[in-house]
Amino acid sequence: MEFKEAKNKFVQTWGALGSQWGINKTMAQIHALLMVSHEPISMEDIMDELQISRGNASMNLRALMDWGIVYKEYKAGERKEFFTAEKDLDELAVKISRERSKREIKPALKILKEVSAIESDGTAAEKHFVDQTTKLYDFVLKADNVLDKITEFKDNWLAKLVVKMIK
Repeated sequence: MEFKEAKNKFVQTWGALGSQWGINKTMAQIHALLMVSHEPISMEDIMDELQISRGNASMNLRALMDWGIVYKEYKAGERKEFFTAEKDLDELAVKISRERSKREIKPALKILKEVSAIESDGTAAEKHFVDQTTKLYDFVLKADNVLDKITEFKDNWLAKLVVKMIK
């Protein structure tokens, strides 16, 4: 397999996986293209490479920048805007985890807390509903707290230093 074919296969596969992770295919393809590019890419080159419209490219680049995993760069003497992706995979994982928690887990926790707080009239169905939604709330909250701890650990320089010393 040659470079161009391998790169295209990676971008297409990452795009397909992205839709399974809850982001649109084009957003994931743009991210993949930027992630494996050794230098920043212009919007026009992204449009050309992925065969997408300016509006589609612009909207998805903005979303990726909002997630904090794509950055705008400027080149001296160029009027075009260039983009690059976060290359540090640990940092990428932290940013995606935080964003997904904010967009998915926190709203789910709010709903679970609300629905599990209903006043039960004592029927078996209502007791079961409250019990199950409370357990689910507790579980999701614990998972979210673990994610928070992991991402805090990534930002904690002292913890990193201790881990390095232990190794």
